Amino acid sequence: MEYLNRVMGIHVMYEDNNPQSLPNFIQSRYRIQRVLLDGKAASFMYPKSKLDSVDAVKKHMERVEKAENTPAVLMLDHLTYRQKEYLLKAHLPFIVDGKQIYLPFMAVYLQERGDKEEQERSDMLPSSQLLLLLYIYNGCGEMLTSDAVKELGLTATSVSRASKQLEEMGIVKTEKRGVQKIISSELSPKELFAISRSSMLNPVKRTIYVPRDAITCDLLMSGYSALSEYTMLNPPRMKCFASDSIAAWEKASTRKLQSTDDQYEIQLWRYDPRKLSGNGMVDRLSLALSFCDDKDERVEDAIEEMLSMTWEDIDGKRT
Repeated sequence: MEYLNRVMGIHVMYEDNNPQSLPNFIQSRYRIQRVLLDGKAASFMYPKSKLDSVDAVKKHMERVEKAENTPAVLMLDHLTYRQKEYLLKAHLPFIVDGKQIYLPFMAVYLQERGDKEEQERSDMLPSSQLLLLLYIYNGCGEMLTSDAVKELGLTATSVSRASKQLEEMGIVKTEKRGVQKIISSELSPKELFAISRSSMLNPVKRTIYVPRDAITCDLLMSGYSALSEYTMLNPPRMKCFASDSIAAWEKASTRKLQSTDDQYEIQLWRYDPRKLSGNGMVDRLSLALSFCDDKDERVEDAIEEMLSMTWEDIDGKRT
């Protein structure tokens, strides 16, 4: 399993195949391979034909785990969104080669790319991302699109188009109840963010640097400035702000930093950052997405700290 090693740095060692006594209905459905994942024993289960229902697969995996005394991992070539959603909900470990890794017994979840079902994937619209993040902040469950229209200040048409795209991408479900349209998912906010994170946009389109005295309006703090406020990360020398328009500073701005003492960093966002924030800083989930290309370990640790607080806050509102 070169994929595990390449993406997660997990070394896979295959053991001599000597599975314990397993019933025929298991052996006829799966090829069982014992492995060591960074020294931790596990059993890979390769389906020989079309995957059974998740309820049946769960019973099969439990039978293998009991016989082999190791966690069982479902090994797949492809997986639809619906199957993935049910496997996640049942906490059943699986690997889709080259695309997804879910190993809860090793605290590992990664999705690089999901399989399409009937609709072609396309880039997520900024309005779709706003709607999805609002849905997550509201604790998932069920949400009326009419409520989203009010909270986001978007048109009903924009929210309808956004909800349709999210459904086509397999991220949420929608249904009509009378005149109302409902968005729903069986996943928790943390799980939904995890599976959709790779599909979401970096909210920052580009960055400019503006003389400090040119900033005459209130802007939301963003970038390292906001991350240092949300976490224990040290604040940067130069403040960073977010805006959905930079037209006011185009003439005075530079594309490259000239002076940390005389300039501010201004990020042009794909959507209005104020739609999801009310505390002087951009919202936490959008902020996390804005650091998608930053590989600094200190930043990654700070983002995980910030996300942990976010899930606690959201769960606290749900209870």
